[in-house]
Amino acid sequence: MRKAIATIITMIIGLSAINAQVVPGIEVLRENGFEELQGKRVGLVTNPSGVDRQLKSTIDILFEAPEVNLVALFGPEHGVRGDVYAGEKITSGNDPRTGLPVYSLYGDTREPTPEMLNGIDVMVYDIQDVGTRCYTFISTLGLVMRACAKADIEVLVLDRPNPLGGYKIEGCLVEDGYHSFVSEFKIPFVYGLTVGELAGLINEEGLNCGQKGDLPNLKCRLGVVPMRGWRRCMKFADTGLPWILPSPNIPSVQSALCYAASGIAGEFGHLNTGVGYTIPFETFAAEWIDADALLDKLNSYCIPGTAFRTIHYKPIAGSKQGKLLHGVQFFFTDYEKAPVTLIQFYVMQAVNELYPDHNPYPMKKTRMLDIISGTDYVRTAFGKRLKVEDILDYWTKDVDNFRELSKNYYLYR
Repeated sequence: MRKAIATIITMIIGLSAINAQVVPGIEVLRENGFEELQGKRVGLVTNPSGVDRQLKSTIDILFEAPEVNLVALFGPEHGVRGDVYAGEKITSGNDPRTGLPVYSLYGDTREPTPEMLNGIDVMVYDIQDVGTRCYTFISTLGLVMRACAKADIEVLVLDRPNPLGGYKIEGCLVEDGYHSFVSEFKIPFVYGLTVGELAGLINEEGLNCGQKGDLPNLKCRLGVVPMRGWRRCMKFADTGLPWILPSPNIPSVQSALCYAASGIAGEFGHLNTGVGYTIPFETFAAEWIDADALLDKLNSYCIPGTAFRTIHYKPIAGSKQGKLLHGVQFFFTDYEKAPVTLIQFYVMQAVNELYPDHNPYPMKKTRMLDIISGTDYVRTAFGKRLKVEDILDYWTKDVDNFRELSKNYYLYR
């Protein structure tokens, strides 16, 4: 009996730990009296996802703190207040709420210039990551770190959860010649690190040396304010934190989870992935698809940890606006077992088997697909037969080595 009671107590404690509320880096910084920023002129890279648990903006927290001298803001894609749509250039100006200068990092320049950094002693970064390599915020972080290394300016990352958890790693490393703003570093497509951990890795491993590899490793003076209470096994739903969309097409945690599973397929252009509808990145659909046939074909593959259902919808925006599309919506029944990034390739395989006349090859946007994939191998090898087995070994070849390397930079267990 005592053993049974002890087991129950242990389970309860374990569940409590998993469901305990995570405290993000901005709140830990505030609890410590902004010690790392005192007596320094502070720059801030952020967007609307940089908030505390009461939804107060990091901009306003730092601006109102007597201990902090916030002197400038830096806007990534979508801007510091989130008022610019995807892909649109950010212009420099002033923040209406604080009057502070705002410098654009998504316009004519994506790396801060010496003039932008003039008068700054420490650059703070606070943005919710999505855990996928091609999302531009981590590229902005790396370029900020690079510029600050050149200017001998400290960088302080306020850490936040990886919504995909701390164990999921998928995809090959970016190859030479395929680095870009959506593949800045030699890391897998899904990298299983918080943004603070990732900053440590790229800083120490020579991954922040420029797209052409013609610059020496630029190592900045890096500090990280860790979260309190986060564990690697946690998905975002376990954290107790509010999800603030970091960009328009990631309105929910589910969107972030699914982005890694469908974002590449969107570049092929023949399937709608839910962008322009209410569930972005959660579907694969087209006007000419028989939803039931596609469902049956995908179910025959027995993809681990993944389930599909038929869906019919009309996008409310985008190139397919108002057109009735048919296809599948996908769900993760066991996220850790699911081959998340390969789901989109399984779907394209199924579609090709059912509708060979709708083969997306040859493509027009081959360069974009290659830099998102980090290689041309995925496009060229998959394009021959549209079979997952033709890219499986290549897509998974770097995972184990990267996992071992990553452990050197873990801030959480």
